[in-house]
Amino acid sequence: MKRRKFIKKSILSTLGITFVTGIYSWKIEPFWLEFVHKKMPIKNLPKHLQGKTLIQISDMHVGNRFDPNYITNSFKKAQKYNPDFVVYTGDYTTFESQEQYEQLREVLKNAVKGTFGTVAVLGNHDYGENWEDASVAATISKILNEANITVLRNEQKEINGLNFIGFDDYWGTNFFPENVMSKYNEHIANIALCHNPDACDEPVWNNYKGWILAGHTHGGQIKPPFLKSPFLPVKNKRYTTGEIDLYDGRTLYINRALGHIRQVRFNVRPEITIFKLETS
Repeated sequence: MKRRKFIKKSILSTLGITFVTGIYSWKIEPFWLEFVHKKMPIKNLPKHLQGKTLIQISDMHVGNRFDPNYITNSFKKAQKYNPDFVVYTGDYTTFESQEQYEQLREVLKNAVKGTFGTVAVLGNHDYGENWEDASVAATISKILNEANITVLRNEQKEINGLNFIGFDDYWGTNFFPENVMSKYNEHIANIALCHNPDACDEPVWNNYKGWILAGHTHGGQIKPPFLKSPFLPVKNKRYTTGEIDLYDGRTLYINRALGHIRQVRFNVRPEITIFKLETS
């Protein structure tokens, strides 16, 4: 009888823990935003930019499967940091229909903007079905530009002494980073933006030295304690989350994403990153 009671209690305890963990992963952690603070040493940084702030926001995934109020509230929290620069690194919608265009326009009414400037690159979900609809990418780019967020599609833009190099999406139809990297100037302060960190392994970098800001992985969204996440949509499984030294003068930072495609997170909280610029 004691053995039966022990087994019964064990089963009930296991079911209870599973239930609580499930509720937490579904209802709490997907909306438990973390502001991650990092120092960003940059070569050739002008003196007037030392100590300035840059915010990275990635993977909003506005759409029918997500609460836009969470995004709006997150933006309002980020605005309190009064960033000097803001960069967005792709996947603005989980695109299913043209309804997402209006949803995105509504969310962007509260978008975080930099005092000096705001730039963005596209992600794979910004290309619609199978990541191959160029018209979806063009419309989302237009919506972002209308919101005073400059979209860089294999282009670069200098803002107040800081040069932003933006790759179009690695899985999209317009991934031609050589168009911008052929113009890379090592004598100025640069930051590179690419949605999918697998782009770091392409032979297009032209001896670039500096930071690369990416998203795409969501940190896997689920990470069992002491184990690697089993859900990483990249070829290079080293590219999970956070700061990664590429051992060639480049430093990759992968943001864990503000939003999600499926409402589940465990041990991988959503993130907005706040970088403090300093001289390298």
